[in-house]
Amino acid sequence: MCCTGIPYNIGTNQPGEDVMRLMSIAAAALMLAATGGEAAAQGKSLKDRLVGTWHLVISEVTAPDGKKSFPFGPKPEGVMMFTPDGSYAHIHVAAEVPKIANNHRLRATPEEYAAIVRGSIAQFGSYTVDEERKHLILKIVTSTFANWRGITQTRLIAKLTDEEFVNTNPDVGAGRGSATNLYRRGR
Repeated sequence: MCCTGIPYNIGTNQPGEDVMRLMSIAAAALMLAATGGEAAAQGKSLKDRLVGTWHLVISEVTAPDGKKSFPFGPKPEGVMMFTPDGSYAHIHVAAEVPKIANNHRLRATPEEYAAIVRGSIAQFGSYTVDEERKHLILKIVTSTFANWRGITQTRLIAKLTDEEFVNTNPDVGAGRGSATNLYRRGR
């Protein structure tokens, strides 16, 4: 289960795998507790710990009324990459984005274009981290959503371990609520 309560590995468990996974998690938690947690971070800054490639597991929007939605579906694909010099790239794509029937990206139908726009977002730019407030500040150079060109977005770093990164955007715009994204480190 991820942060949203949605299982992200449906149909992949072998008999006893869940028990072994729980035992491994419990053992890791005990080790982390015994070392005080900070030792696991090895004294690195949040920015240094962000560097690398992160694969999207789930993207969840919580509306002001508490209703949850998944703009990229239950099994999104995506990546967020951070470089040591402060550059980043971010792509989210719904698994259900349609192939263009005529195989020509510049000659899709209006319906195909609409589904692609609804099911994807990409951006790149530079980033900084406010270590004290645990804020990730994204300075967007450009985006597939042109309204974001040149703006700055702030995300809360809700969780950052060697393996998982969770960020929350407290205001996704147009009064839609907040967004939470869970990523796993790439290998």
